[in-house]
Amino acid sequence: MPRIGSGESWESGLRATVRSSTAMGWAVRNSRGSARLLVRREGLPMETVGLPFDWGRQQVGAIVARVRNIYVLTLQGHNLQQAAAIADGNAPQRQTSWAEALTNFRRQKLDHGAAIKPSTWAKIYEPVLTMATALLDGQRGPRNPADLLDACLRDWPPGSRTRQIRAQSLAQFLRHCVEREHFPEGWRPPADLRPHIGVSAAEVAPGHRKGNAFTDLEILALIDSLPSDPPGLRWADALRLMAELGLRPIELQHLAVRIEPRSGRPLWWCSYRKRSGGGMTAPRWIRPLPLTDWDGRRQQWNLLERWQAGLIELPPLGNGPGASDAIGTYLGRQQGWQSLRARLEARGERAVPYSFRHSYSLRGHQLGIDAGSVALNMGHSYEVHCRSYPWASDSGAAVAYERALAIKAPLGSVPST
Repeated sequence: MPRIGSGESWESGLRATVRSSTAMGWAVRNSRGSARLLVRREGLPMETVGLPFDWGRQQVGAIVARVRNIYVLTLQGHNLQQAAAIADGNAPQRQTSWAEALTNFRRQKLDHGAAIKPSTWAKIYEPVLTMATALLDGQRGPRNPADLLDACLRDWPPGSRTRQIRAQSLAQFLRHCVEREHFPEGWRPPADLRPHIGVSAAEVAPGHRKGNAFTDLEILALIDSLPSDPPGLRWADALRLMAELGLRPIELQHLAVRIEPRSGRPLWWCSYRKRSGGGMTAPRWIRPLPLTDWDGRRQQWNLLERWQAGLIELPPLGNGPGASDAIGTYLGRQQGWQSLRARLEARGERAVPYSFRHSYSLRGHQLGIDAGSVALNMGHSYEVHCRSYPWASDSGAAVAYERALAIKAPLGSVPST
Protein backbone atom coordinates (compact mmCIF):
# COMPACT_ATOMS: atom_id res chain seq x y z
CA MET A 1 0.00 0.00 0.00
CA PRO A 2 1.23 3.57 -0.54
CA ARG A 3 3.19 4.95 2.41
CA ILE A 4 1.39 7.73 4.24
CA GLY A 5 3.52 10.74 5.09
CA SER A 6 4.87 10.88 8.64
CA GLY A 7 3.59 14.39 9.08
CA GLU A 8 -0.09 13.52 8.91
CA SER A 9 -2.11 14.55 11.98
CA TRP A 10 -3.58 11.05 12.57
CA GLU A 11 -0.03 9.76 13.31
CA SER A 12 0.53 12.38 15.98
CA GLY A 13 -2.85 11.56 17.47
CA LEU A 14 -2.07 7.81 17.44
CA ARG A 15 1.27 8.29 19.21
CA ALA A 16 -0.29 10.61 21.79
CA THR A 17 -3.09 8.10 22.48
CA VAL A 18 -0.59 5.26 22.94
CA ARG A 19 1.46 7.35 25.39
CA SER A 20 -1.61 8.26 27.45
CA SER A 21 -2.94 4.68 27.44
CA THR A 22 0.25 2.93 28.58
CA ALA A 23 3.38 4.13 30.35
CA MET A 24 6.46 6.18 29.71
CA GLY A 25 8.63 4.56 27.05
CA TRP A 26 5.79 2.94 25.08
CA ALA A 27 5.50 4.06 21.45
CA VAL A 28 4.45 2.92 17.98
CA ARG A 29 6.06 3.61 14.63
CA ASN A 30 5.84 2.79 10.96
CA SER A 31 7.94 -0.25 9.98
CA ARG A 32 7.84 -0.78 6.20
CA GLY A 33 4.14 -0.07 6.06
CA SER A 34 3.22 -2.07 9.20
CA ALA A 35 2.73 -0.96 12.78
CA ARG A 36 5.45 -1.81 15.31
CA LEU A 37 5.41 -1.40 19.09
CA LEU A 38 8.55 -0.17 20.89
CA VAL A 39 9.09 -0.27 24.65
CA ARG A 40 11.97 1.52 26.35
CA ARG A 41 12.59 0.90 30.06
CA GLU A 42 15.24 2.70 32.04
CA GLY A 43 18.42 0.67 32.28
CA LEU A 44 17.21 -2.05 29.87
CA PRO A 45 17.64 -2.61 26.12
CA MET A 46 14.76 -1.44 23.95
CA GLU A 47 12.18 -4.14 23.16
CA THR A 48 10.10 -4.23 20.02
CA VAL A 49 7.38 -6.39 18.53
CA GLY A 50 5.46 -6.22 15.26
CA LEU A 51 1.70 -5.65 15.23
CA PRO A 52 -0.56 -7.35 12.63
CA PHE A 53 -1.91 -4.07 11.28
CA ASP A 54 -1.05 -1.79 8.40
CA TRP A 55 0.25 1.64 9.25
CA GLY A 56 -2.74 3.67 8.16
CA ARG A 57 -5.52 5.94 9.33
CA GLN A 58 -8.10 3.18 9.08
CA GLN A 59 -6.18 0.97 11.55
CA VAL A 60 -5.73 3.53 14.35
CA GLY A 61 -8.48 2.05 16.53
CA ALA A 62 -7.18 -1.51 16.10
CA ILE A 63 -3.58 -0.48 16.86
CA VAL A 64 -4.56 1.37 20.03
CA ALA A 65 -6.74 -1.50 21.28
CA ARG A 66 -3.97 -4.05 20.64
CA VAL A 67 -1.32 -1.95 22.37
CA ARG A 68 -3.58 -1.50 25.41
CA ASN A 69 -4.17 -5.28 25.58
CA ILE A 70 -0.45 -5.97 25.41
CA TYR A 71 0.22 -3.38 28.09
CA VAL A 72 -2.31 -4.95 30.48
CA LEU A 73 -0.80 -8.40 29.89
CA THR A 74 2.68 -7.12 30.76
CA LEU A 75 1.27 -5.76 34.02
CA GLN A 76 0.12 -9.31 34.77
CA GLY A 77 3.71 -10.52 34.54
CA HIS A 78 4.14 -11.51 30.88
CA ASN A 79 7.12 -10.23 28.94
CA LEU A 80 6.51 -8.21 25.80
CA GLN A 81 6.78 -11.13 23.38
CA GLN A 82 4.48 -13.35 25.46
CA ALA A 83 1.94 -10.55 25.84
CA ALA A 84 1.92 -9.90 22.09
CA ALA A 85 1.43 -13.61 21.36
CA ILE A 86 -1.44 -13.90 23.84
CA ALA A 87 -3.10 -10.78 22.48
CA ASP A 88 -2.79 -12.26 18.98
CA GLY A 89 -4.41 -15.52 20.11
CA ASN A 90 -1.21 -17.56 19.57
CA ALA A 91 -0.55 -18.46 23.23
CA PRO A 92 -2.89 -19.82 25.90
CA GLN A 93 -3.68 -17.58 28.83
CA ARG A 94 -3.46 -18.90 32.37
CA GLN A 95 -6.69 -20.55 33.50
CA THR A 96 -5.90 -21.01 37.21
CA SER A 97 -7.08 -18.24 39.51
CA TRP A 98 -5.13 -17.06 42.53
CA ALA A 99 -7.66 -18.72 44.83
CA GLU A 100 -7.32 -22.03 42.98
CA ALA A 101 -3.54 -21.75 43.11
CA LEU A 102 -3.74 -21.22 46.88
CA THR A 103 -5.84 -24.37 47.28
CA ASN A 104 -3.32 -26.36 45.26
CA PHE A 105 -0.39 -24.91 47.21
CA ARG A 106 -2.02 -25.85 50.52
CA ARG A 107 -2.47 -29.41 49.30
CA GLN A 108 1.17 -29.51 48.20
CA LYS A 109 2.43 -28.28 51.59
CA LEU A 110 0.26 -30.63 53.64
CA ASP A 111 0.46 -33.83 51.57
CA HIS A 112 3.76 -33.83 49.67
CA GLY A 113 7.48 -33.25 50.12
CA ALA A 114 8.53 -32.09 53.58
CA ALA A 115 4.88 -32.06 54.64
CA ILE A 116 3.87 -29.61 57.34
CA LYS A 117 1.20 -29.91 60.02
CA PRO A 118 -2.23 -28.26 59.56
CA SER A 119 -1.44 -26.12 62.61
CA THR A 120 1.72 -24.86 60.90
CA TRP A 121 -0.25 -23.97 57.79
CA ALA A 122 -2.86 -22.13 59.85
CA LYS A 123 -0.26 -20.17 61.81
CA ILE A 124 2.53 -19.51 59.30
CA TYR A 125 1.08 -19.61 55.79
CA GLU A 126 -2.66 -19.00 55.82
CA PRO A 127 -2.74 -15.43 57.23
CA VAL A 128 -0.33 -13.89 54.72
CA LEU A 129 -1.53 -15.92 51.72
CA THR A 130 -5.18 -15.16 52.38
CA MET A 131 -4.28 -11.48 52.49
CA ALA A 132 -2.20 -11.79 49.30
CA THR A 133 -4.92 -13.51 47.24
CA ALA A 134 -7.50 -10.98 48.42
CA LEU A 135 -5.24 -8.18 47.20
CA LEU A 136 -4.47 -9.92 43.91
CA ASP A 137 -8.14 -10.53 43.15
CA GLY A 138 -9.02 -6.93 43.93
CA GLN A 139 -9.71 -4.38 41.22
CA ARG A 140 -6.51 -2.42 41.89
CA GLY A 141 -4.29 -5.19 43.22
CA PRO A 142 -0.48 -5.28 43.10
CA ARG A 143 0.92 -5.72 39.59
CA ASN A 144 4.25 -7.39 40.48
CA PRO A 145 5.84 -9.50 43.25
CA ALA A 146 7.70 -6.58 44.81
CA ASP A 147 4.54 -4.52 45.33
CA LEU A 148 2.70 -7.58 46.65
CA LEU A 149 5.43 -8.32 49.19
CA ASP A 150 5.48 -4.74 50.42
CA ALA A 151 1.69 -4.63 50.74
CA CYS A 152 1.62 -7.86 52.79
CA LEU A 153 4.52 -6.92 55.08
CA ARG A 154 4.15 -3.24 55.86
CA ASP A 155 2.00 -3.78 58.97
CA TRP A 156 4.88 -5.52 60.79
CA PRO A 157 8.10 -3.85 62.04
CA PRO A 158 11.03 -3.94 59.60
CA GLY A 159 13.46 -6.71 60.42
CA SER A 160 11.02 -8.54 62.71
CA ARG A 161 10.80 -12.32 62.74
CA THR A 162 7.11 -12.16 61.77
CA ARG A 163 7.91 -10.03 58.74
CA GLN A 164 10.66 -12.47 57.71
CA ILE A 165 8.37 -15.50 58.02
CA ARG A 166 5.57 -13.82 56.04
CA ALA A 167 7.99 -12.87 53.26
CA GLN A 168 9.36 -16.41 53.01
CA SER A 169 5.88 -17.96 52.99
CA LEU A 170 4.64 -15.60 50.28
CA ALA A 171 7.76 -16.21 48.18
CA GLN A 172 7.18 -19.97 48.37
CA PHE A 173 3.62 -19.48 47.15
CA LEU A 174 4.66 -17.29 44.21
CA ARG A 175 7.34 -19.80 43.16
CA HIS A 176 4.67 -22.51 43.24
CA CYS A 177 2.39 -20.38 41.06
CA VAL A 178 5.10 -19.90 38.43
CA GLU A 179 6.58 -23.40 38.48
CA ARG A 180 3.48 -25.55 39.05
CA GLU A 181 0.49 -23.43 38.03
CA HIS A 182 2.13 -21.87 34.94
CA PHE A 183 1.65 -18.28 36.02
CA PRO A 184 3.71 -15.72 34.05
CA GLU A 185 7.43 -15.71 34.86
CA GLY A 186 7.06 -12.10 35.92
CA TRP A 187 5.38 -13.33 39.13
CA ARG A 188 8.48 -15.18 40.28
CA PRO A 189 9.53 -13.58 43.61
CA PRO A 190 12.90 -11.83 43.95
CA ALA A 191 15.76 -14.09 45.01
CA ASP A 192 16.78 -11.63 47.71
CA LEU A 193 13.96 -10.84 50.15
CA ARG A 194 16.05 -8.65 52.44
CA PRO A 195 14.98 -5.32 50.89
CA HIS A 196 11.36 -6.24 51.68
CA ILE A 197 12.03 -7.64 55.16
CA GLY A 198 14.15 -4.64 56.11
CA VAL A 199 16.07 -4.15 59.33
CA SER A 200 14.97 -2.77 62.68
CA ALA A 201 15.92 0.72 63.82
CA ALA A 202 18.35 -0.81 66.30
CA GLU A 203 20.11 -2.77 63.56
CA VAL A 204 20.84 0.32 61.47
CA ALA A 205 22.41 2.14 64.41
CA PRO A 206 26.16 2.85 64.04
CA GLY A 207 28.35 -0.06 64.98
CA HIS A 208 25.48 -2.56 65.21
CA ARG A 209 25.88 -6.28 64.63
CA LYS A 210 23.39 -9.01 65.39
CA GLY A 211 25.46 -10.14 68.36
CA ASN A 212 29.02 -10.65 69.49
CA ALA A 213 30.79 -13.47 71.23
CA PHE A 214 31.41 -13.41 74.97
CA THR A 215 34.73 -14.44 76.44
CA ASP A 216 34.73 -17.52 78.66
CA LEU A 217 35.39 -15.36 81.72
CA GLU A 218 32.42 -13.13 80.91
CA ILE A 219 30.12 -16.16 80.70
CA LEU A 220 31.43 -17.60 83.96
CA ALA A 221 31.00 -14.28 85.75
CA LEU A 222 27.42 -13.94 84.44
CA ILE A 223 26.44 -17.45 85.57
CA ASP A 224 27.97 -16.85 89.01
CA SER A 225 25.89 -13.66 89.32
CA LEU A 226 22.52 -15.42 88.84
CA PRO A 227 20.28 -16.03 91.87
CA SER A 228 20.77 -19.34 93.67
CA ASP A 229 17.02 -20.01 93.91
CA PRO A 230 15.45 -22.88 91.87
CA PRO A 231 14.62 -20.68 88.82
CA GLY A 232 18.14 -19.24 88.87
CA LEU A 233 19.68 -22.72 88.98
CA ARG A 234 17.56 -23.83 86.01
CA TRP A 235 18.53 -20.78 83.98
CA ALA A 236 22.20 -21.26 84.89
CA ASP A 237 22.14 -24.77 83.42
CA ALA A 238 20.43 -23.50 80.27
CA LEU A 239 23.22 -20.94 79.78
CA ARG A 240 25.89 -23.59 80.48
CA LEU A 241 24.41 -25.85 77.80
CA MET A 242 24.23 -23.06 75.20
CA ALA A 243 27.81 -21.98 75.91
CA GLU A 244 29.44 -25.41 76.09
CA LEU A 245 27.52 -26.90 73.15
CA GLY A 246 27.08 -23.81 70.93
CA LEU A 247 23.30 -24.18 70.84
CA ARG A 248 20.70 -21.95 69.30
CA PRO A 249 18.21 -21.07 72.06
CA ILE A 250 15.47 -23.17 70.43
CA GLU A 251 17.78 -26.20 70.41
CA LEU A 252 17.55 -26.52 74.18
CA GLN A 253 14.15 -28.06 73.46
CA HIS A 254 15.58 -30.60 70.99
CA LEU A 255 18.53 -31.90 72.99
CA ALA A 256 19.19 -35.53 73.97
CA VAL A 257 22.02 -37.93 74.80
CA ARG A 258 22.56 -40.96 72.56
CA ILE A 259 25.25 -43.58 71.99
CA GLU A 260 27.56 -42.36 69.25
CA PRO A 261 28.19 -45.32 66.88
CA ARG A 262 31.83 -44.56 66.13
CA SER A 263 33.01 -44.43 69.74
CA GLY A 264 30.25 -46.39 71.45
CA ARG A 265 30.05 -43.65 74.09
CA PRO A 266 27.25 -41.29 75.10
CA LEU A 267 27.25 -38.01 73.17
CA TRP A 268 24.97 -35.02 72.80
CA TRP A 269 22.42 -35.26 69.97
CA CYS A 270 20.35 -32.36 68.62
CA SER A 271 17.28 -33.26 66.56
CA TYR A 272 16.44 -29.68 65.54
CA ARG A 273 16.19 -28.99 61.79
CA LYS A 274 16.44 -25.37 60.72
CA ARG A 275 14.97 -24.17 57.45
CA SER A 276 17.52 -22.26 55.40
CA GLY A 277 18.05 -20.99 51.87
CA GLY A 278 19.50 -24.35 50.86
CA GLY A 279 16.72 -26.47 52.39
CA MET A 280 16.79 -27.87 55.92
CA THR A 281 19.74 -28.56 58.18
CA ALA A 282 20.25 -32.11 59.44
CA PRO A 283 20.11 -33.39 63.04
CA ARG A 284 23.63 -33.62 64.43
CA TRP A 285 26.03 -34.89 67.06
CA ILE A 286 27.51 -32.14 69.23
CA ARG A 287 30.91 -32.31 70.86
CA PRO A 288 31.25 -30.00 73.85
CA LEU A 289 33.91 -27.32 74.16
CA PRO A 290 34.39 -26.68 77.91
CA LEU A 291 35.08 -23.11 79.03
CA THR A 292 38.34 -22.07 80.65
CA ASP A 293 38.34 -20.27 84.02
CA TRP A 294 40.55 -17.55 85.52
CA ASP A 295 43.32 -20.07 86.37
CA GLY A 296 43.38 -21.61 82.93
CA ARG A 297 41.46 -24.70 84.03
CA ARG A 298 38.64 -26.18 81.98
CA GLN A 299 35.25 -26.10 83.62
CA GLN A 300 33.90 -29.48 84.68
CA TRP A 301 30.15 -28.91 84.77
CA ASN A 302 29.40 -32.61 84.11
CA LEU A 303 26.42 -31.60 82.02
CA LEU A 304 26.11 -34.86 80.10
CA GLU A 305 26.24 -37.02 83.22
CA ARG A 306 23.78 -34.78 85.06
CA TRP A 307 21.44 -34.82 82.04
CA GLN A 308 21.48 -38.62 81.93
CA ALA A 309 20.76 -38.77 85.65
CA GLY A 310 17.77 -36.45 85.26
CA LEU A 311 19.41 -33.74 87.37
CA ILE A 312 19.02 -30.93 84.80
CA GLU A 313 15.63 -29.23 84.64
CA LEU A 314 15.31 -26.54 82.02
CA PRO A 315 13.33 -23.35 82.63
CA PRO A 316 10.10 -22.65 80.69
CA LEU A 317 11.14 -21.61 77.18
CA GLY A 318 7.82 -21.15 75.39
CA ASN A 319 7.21 -22.56 71.92
CA GLY A 320 9.58 -22.52 68.96
CA PRO A 321 11.30 -19.18 68.34
CA GLY A 322 9.97 -17.96 71.71
CA ALA A 323 12.95 -19.64 73.43
CA SER A 324 15.23 -16.74 72.54
CA ASP A 325 12.67 -14.23 73.81
CA ALA A 326 12.26 -16.17 77.07
CA ILE A 327 16.02 -16.15 77.66
CA GLY A 328 16.25 -12.47 76.82
CA THR A 329 13.37 -11.63 79.18
CA TYR A 330 14.90 -13.47 82.12
CA LEU A 331 18.40 -12.11 81.57
CA GLY A 332 17.07 -8.58 81.08
CA ARG A 333 16.04 -8.56 84.76
CA GLN A 334 19.48 -9.67 86.01
CA GLN A 335 22.08 -7.17 87.17
CA GLY A 336 24.91 -9.34 85.87
CA TRP A 337 23.46 -9.29 82.37
CA GLN A 338 22.89 -5.56 82.46
CA SER A 339 26.54 -5.04 83.44
CA LEU A 340 27.73 -7.39 80.70
CA ARG A 341 25.65 -5.57 78.09
CA ALA A 342 27.11 -2.25 79.18
CA ARG A 343 30.64 -3.67 78.96
CA LEU A 344 30.06 -4.89 75.39
CA GLU A 345 28.44 -1.63 74.35
CA ALA A 346 31.51 0.24 75.62
CA ARG A 347 33.65 -1.70 73.14
CA GLY A 348 31.14 -1.27 70.29
CA GLU A 349 29.58 -4.73 70.58
CA ARG A 350 26.19 -6.20 71.44
CA ALA A 351 25.09 -8.89 73.90
CA VAL A 352 22.21 -11.14 72.78
CA PRO A 353 21.07 -14.68 73.69
CA TYR A 354 22.90 -15.96 70.60
CA SER A 355 26.17 -14.62 72.02
CA PHE A 356 26.57 -17.86 73.99
CA ARG A 357 26.49 -19.76 70.69
CA HIS A 358 28.92 -17.32 69.10
CA SER A 359 31.35 -17.91 71.97
CA TYR A 360 31.46 -21.63 71.07
CA SER A 361 32.67 -20.74 67.57
CA LEU A 362 35.31 -18.38 68.95
CA ARG A 363 36.48 -20.98 71.49
CA GLY A 364 36.84 -23.57 68.73
CA HIS A 365 38.95 -21.17 66.69
CA GLN A 366 41.16 -20.36 69.67
CA LEU A 367 41.69 -24.10 70.24
CA GLY A 368 42.81 -24.56 66.63
CA ILE A 369 39.81 -26.63 65.49
CA ASP A 370 39.22 -26.26 61.75
CA ALA A 371 36.22 -24.19 60.70
CA GLY A 372 34.57 -27.11 58.89
CA SER A 373 34.49 -29.24 62.03
CA VAL A 374 33.12 -26.39 64.16
CA ALA A 375 30.46 -25.66 61.51
CA LEU A 376 29.40 -29.33 61.52
CA ASN A 377 28.94 -29.31 65.30
CA MET A 378 27.04 -26.01 65.15
CA GLY A 379 24.61 -27.25 62.53
CA HIS A 380 25.25 -24.95 59.61
CA SER A 381 27.32 -25.02 56.41
CA TYR A 382 30.98 -24.12 56.11
CA GLU A 383 30.03 -21.14 53.92
CA VAL A 384 27.57 -19.80 56.51
CA HIS A 385 30.14 -20.33 59.26
CA CYS A 386 32.86 -18.36 57.49
CA ARG A 387 30.40 -15.62 56.52
CA SER A 388 29.07 -15.29 60.07
CA TYR A 389 32.35 -15.57 61.97
CA PRO A 390 35.28 -13.61 60.52
CA TRP A 391 37.78 -15.43 62.72
CA ALA A 392 36.81 -18.66 60.93
CA SER A 393 38.04 -17.41 57.55
CA ASP A 394 40.79 -14.81 57.22
CA SER A 395 42.51 -15.17 60.57
CA GLY A 396 41.85 -18.92 60.60
CA ALA A 397 43.59 -19.32 57.26
CA ALA A 398 46.56 -17.28 58.47
CA VAL A 399 46.95 -19.42 61.58
CA ALA A 400 46.66 -22.63 59.54
CA TYR A 401 49.44 -21.54 57.20
CA GLU A 402 51.65 -20.39 60.05
CA ARG A 403 51.16 -23.73 61.80
CA ALA A 404 51.93 -25.68 58.62
CA LEU A 405 55.06 -23.69 57.80
CA ALA A 406 56.34 -24.09 61.36
CA ILE A 407 56.65 -27.86 60.83
CA LYS A 408 60.15 -28.57 59.50
CA ALA A 409 60.49 -31.50 57.14
CA PRO A 410 63.65 -33.63 57.49
CA LEU A 411 66.36 -32.70 55.01
CA GLY A 412 66.46 -34.98 52.03
CA SER A 413 63.14 -36.60 52.85
CA VAL A 414 61.12 -38.00 49.99
CA PRO A 415 57.33 -37.99 50.05
CA SER A 416 55.86 -41.45 50.32
CA THR A 417 53.71 -42.72 47.48
